[in-house]
Amino acid sequence: MQMRFLILMCGEGLGHTGRCIAIGKELLAAGHKADFGAYGYSKELIEKEGYNVHKIPQELRLVGNSGTFDLKGSIKSTLWAMDITGGYNLLNLLTNSRYDAVISDGYYLGVLAAHIKNIPVYIIVNQSNMIEFFKEKGIFMSLLGWATKMFYGKVYDIVHTIIVPDFPLPYTICRNNLSFSDKVQHKINYSGPIIRKGSKKATSKELMHPHVLCTIGGFGYRFPILQKVISTAKLDKDIHYTIVTGPNIRPEQLDEIPGNVEVQDFISDPFSYYKSTDIVISACGHGTTMETLSYGVPIMAFPDRGQKEQENNAQLIDEMGYGKKMDYEISSDSLLISIREVLESSEIKENAKMLKKLASEMEGAIFMRKLLEEDLGAYGLPNNGEMPTN
Repeated sequence: MQMRFLILMCGEGLGHTGRCIAIGKELLAAGHKADFGAYGYSKELIEKEGYNVHKIPQELRLVGNSGTFDLKGSIKSTLWAMDITGGYNLLNLLTNSRYDAVISDGYYLGVLAAHIKNIPVYIIVNQSNMIEFFKEKGIFMSLLGWATKMFYGKVYDIVHTIIVPDFPLPYTICRNNLSFSDKVQHKINYSGPIIRKGSKKATSKELMHPHVLCTIGGFGYRFPILQKVISTAKLDKDIHYTIVTGPNIRPEQLDEIPGNVEVQDFISDPFSYYKSTDIVISACGHGTTMETLSYGVPIMAFPDRGQKEQENNAQLIDEMGYGKKMDYEISSDSLLISIREVLESSEIKENAKMLKKLASEMEGAIFMRKLLEEDLGAYGLPNNGEMPTN
């Protein structure tokens, strides 16, 4: 039975985008129809993949300075850029197209719009404990945090199913970022990592070893870490590096790049690098973390200061022995020592390989497709617009 889906995503960080592409690809391969809703760089990336994309309003704008996430600045930037017509346009999209379900990856306006139109919503969540962002920031921010927690709680009440795109407990990387009320526990499903390409389908990249892939780029405030990695590379020319700067940092901004470092502003196929590298340096956003560990690669995590989600992910990776949590203040000498420790640690390598095996067994995108087919098929969909609530 063919069904039609609208897949919406938060565009802050490409982890949401990668997951949504994987889900859409799986649904289309199974004979279903899938449209995407995105904005900014996420929209461009999906269009490059050749898929149909509707422009949706941007919910969030993240800003920071010198490696520190600026919550107040992000709130102000978000409010300043808010598109008051966006919600109306999204409702029109849902009115004019007959979707059997909406899949929303961290995009809450889409949940509300679908609920208004009585379309079942499947929300993908790797972070629900948002109140942590607002702690110890004054009375106003505490009140705002409380209001955010109440809003999230209402959202989880109205969705049909909550998908956690992570390993099951006790291996869940994002578990310290999750907080759900008892009454929605029955809605929660752990899908396993949802990534665009599994390790079995990826081709290897010819790299010189040992090799470190640095994906820390993207936001301009992470620039100091890129410079730190370059300084570290100069200390040992036998260790090779690939640095990805991302859309907001240009390769030419980096100074005195040594011969054992290759700098790129974009990698069209990061999975060939995951399959071939020995370590990944990242900010420990959830999407990149799932991709990396699904390939059995240890992580050296540099979370943005004040970004609680990344800090929690990085702390758990360190505690579980999947890599090391680092700090922006680390010296080049100390960073080199840590890189060597990870390269030489058989325990970290074995732990990472265990997660690779688990990811291969779970097949997150296939899990998601089967869940949708079983749920919607059980109630006589497609296109009836009605579904029993939980």
